[in-house]
Parts: sequence; C-alpha cells; structure tokens
Amino acid sequence: EPAPAAPPVENAPAPEARIGSRLAGVERRLDATLDAMEARVQDLAARAGLPGAPDELKQAVAGLLPAVKARLSGALDLVRLLEPAERLDRHGMDERFAERLAPLVELAYASWWRVEVREIEQVPAAGPAIVVANHAGSAPWEAFVLRHALRRDHPARRDLRPLLDDAACDLRVIGPAAIRSGSVRAGPEAAEQLLRDGGAVAVFPEGSAVARKPWRARYRILHFGRGGFVKLALRTGAPIVPCAIVGCEEAVPPISRTGWLAERLGLPILAASPTLRFAPAGLLPLPSRWSLRFGAPIEVREHGPEAASRPELIAALADRARAALQGMLDEDVAARRSVYL
Repeated sequence: EPAPAAPPVENAPAPEARIGSRLAGVERRLDATLDAMEARVQDLAARAGLPGAPDELKQAVAGLLPAVKARLSGALDLVRLLEPAERLDRHGMDERFAERLAPLVELAYASWWRVEVREIEQVPAAGPAIVVANHAGSAPWEAFVLRHALRRDHPARRDLRPLLDDAACDLRVIGPAAIRSGSVRAGPEAAEQLLRDGGAVAVFPEGSAVARKPWRARYRILHFGRGGFVKLALRTGAPIVPCAIVGCEEAVPPISRTGWLAERLGLPILAASPTLRFAPAGLLPLPSRWSLRFGAPIEVREHGPEAASRPELIAALADRARAALQGMLDEDVAARRSVYL
C-alpha cells in the first residue's frame, strides 16, 4: 500500500516571491550605497585639493544620483552579471555578459560622465581601423567608453575591440569584466587577426604606466609606446584614427596619482616619491564630464606591408599620430568650461 503523500507545507513562499525578496534587498543596498556616494566623492575632491572641485562635485552629484538610482532600479540585470560564462569567443568575450553589462555602461556613459562625441564618422564605416587614444590611470575606463561610443553613436554601429595591456587585464573585477565585455589582451597576433577580419581596434600607447604620471602632467603625452600600432597598421592597411579623450584624467582621483601631495603642499621634492599616493582611489571614478573627438585618419596603404620593417617610417608615423592627438587634447582642454558640470 503506497505511503500517504506528505501534507503540503502551508505558507511556503513561491520561487518568484523568494527571488523578488532577494532583488528587493539588492535594491535597498544599492540605494544605501548611492546615498553615501556623494559624501565620499566630495571627500576625495577635498583631499586632492582641486580648486572649486568640491562645490562643482556637490552640484554634479546632486543632479546625477536620481538618474543613477532610476537606471539601477532593475537589479535583476546586476544579479545576472554574476552568472558563469555561457560561451566565449577566441579573445574571451561573452556575448551574454556584454549584453547584460551594456545598461551599466550606458549609465556611466550618458548619466555619470555625460559623454559628448564629435566627428565619430572619421572612423571608417567598414574595414580595418585603428583608433589611437590617450589614457588615464590604471583602470581601463576609456576602453568601456570607446567601445560603447562606436556601438551607440557611430552611423555604422561599429564593433570596436579595445586592446589592453597585461596590467589592465589583471586588475581584479574590472580587468575580467573588460575582457568578457569585448576588450582584448594586447598582442600582435590577436590584433592582426581582428584587423584582417575587417574589424576595428582601439589602442592606448601610453599603457597602464600612465598611472604613475604626475598629476601636473595630465593630458600631456609623455610616453607613446614603441610604434607597435604603426606596424599593425602597415601590415594590415588599416588607417590610424586619433581620438582625444578629455575628462578621463579628472575621473581618476588625484590622490591616486604621483605628485598630488607635492602640488597640494607646494613642495616639489615630494613629487619624486611614488609612495605618497593612494592608488586604490583610482578604482572609484569621479563624475567628470567627458568629451571624445576623433581626428582625420592617417592613411598608410601607400607604403605597403613591407614598410613594417622600416624603423624610420614607423617613428615618423607614430610622431604624426602623437602630434595630432596632443594637438586635439590641447584644444579641447583649453575650450572646456567646467570639469564636473
């Protein structure tokens, strides 16, 4: 004789109710975090000694937080980011992860940094292209922004694959998120394959070493690599498109940079010590206003692939790209009216 069925458990919450309860908890924690963010951001600016920055940040954050809360109201997308990878391409991108991260990138792009894009059509609508941009700090925020800009604002909705050095890729959380959402660990083979497939890549010749650049040298290109991106362009026939990013330097708190204390106290001797900085602060981006401006492409097809072995030509093309990028940075920094508003 079969055993009698166990009586149903009364008042057991349905799975949907349990998920809803967990998501409500996530949303409450998000609200608490965002409510505390204004004070933290203002404290960073005050400690860094940026003239007028605390007042600017107070106004900027007061206007931005409501938009941030509204965009993060769907906490389910945040929870789903923690799911294991479904399928990775040869460079480590997870299409599902990239799709679910997109709303958060859009939040940073449109509401936190309020990115303004100009002349993005300078990037060819099809075929290989190399976007060469400046970089600030160790966290690859520019990689997220550039990739999103090409997919969102370019007439052809181009899929840009930023190339990141090992230091950026190995950052905890941010590095793996960048790779899973479309960035690529820099290497000549991976980059050349992407370009020969007709894709667009972004390079940051300054590398993660730029995080050690003194605060007073922001928007000054002190190191521009060894011309690797020029060799790639020559071998694949890809045009080089300079892109000036203004706002990224101020998104990195000055206290994370070498020389900030020396400038604050007026003691240049302290600028030589890289220990007088708080590097982890660079992982909390400030709500600076960003602008992206793309310059005229530098064509290299006329030189042919064999020119990739000519050091003098490589140096000349790298200097040309550097000069174009520095010129746009100088113009855009001088023209902007406010850093945070």
